[in-house]
Amino acid sequence: MRRRELIVLLGGMAAGWPLAADAQEAGRSYRLGVIGGSARDAPQNVALLEQLGQLGFVENKNLVIDGFGQPFERFAQSARDFVALGVDAICCTAGEASIRAAQAATRTVPILGIADDMVTSGLVQSLNRPGANTTGISILAPELDGKRQEILMELVPMARRMAALADASGRSAREPQELQQAARARGVELSIQAVANVEEIAPAIEAAKASGAEAINVLASALFGVNWQPIIERTTALHIPAIHQWPDVAPQGFLAAYGPRRTTMFRQLAVMLAKALRGTPPSELPVEQPTRFELVVNLKAAKALGLTIPDSFLLRADEIIE
Repeated sequence: MRRRELIVLLGGMAAGWPLAADAQEAGRSYRLGVIGGSARDAPQNVALLEQLGQLGFVENKNLVIDGFGQPFERFAQSARDFVALGVDAICCTAGEASIRAAQAATRTVPILGIADDMVTSGLVQSLNRPGANTTGISILAPELDGKRQEILMELVPMARRMAALADASGRSAREPQELQQAARARGVELSIQAVANVEEIAPAIEAAKASGAEAINVLASALFGVNWQPIIERTTALHIPAIHQWPDVAPQGFLAAYGPRRTTMFRQLAVMLAKALRGTPPSELPVEQPTRFELVVNLKAAKALGLTIPDSFLLRADEIIE
């Protein structure tokens, strides 16, 4: 783990250590259902399981885990299956869709998840008082989408047409309109390319290119978080700079990324899960938010795109890919 991640999590982990021993001594076995599109061995899921283990919930010892890697169309059935199995909690790592699937299946089993904006989407009543059986981490996605757009404009200052890749099943239409207004104030026309599934990603990027877009802002979405490979493939082939929300995928070919690091955030979620497994009701666990946001710049991608990144901008970066 990075030193920065350790500092962020130290307080929460320290609070959980004494109770971890109690959980092991009790001799009880717990069951956790996970709804998410990423595979079990994805770095963020590995971090989740490691953190749970450090807090006393060890897979194949006192913790049984079901799930991981379900396609979107299986979320609802997975949630129903978990309830039938009698899981002690449901962990939702694929955004709003995964949390809604769990909420439709149960009003009593604790649901802890990560979503773009848990309050605006109606998943919880408020950050401090989530209510009912759902809590988790709210990513601050609308604000970060706007920040990424500003960063992209700095990186591609001559661009007068850009596009935003948006999840058609995600947040309301208000945010894209606000992004368009903000872009227009900077002399940039922003087109919105809505995508409903992975098969529509490549055609949407091609449509953006055909409309004259010179850069693409990939808006926060579980769909784009799991399926970042086809985004890189098409933007690279079409020679379009793109920015993503997850710092850990920037080295794969994105020009830049800005947002919380997933491994850190999943460890943060694990701390909350441990509290829920020990009996704290979700209604008493305030919704948390990421505590650190990282800017990653990919100089290798910039060179391939023929872009020169100013040294003044690089000084602001938390990580530079060379």
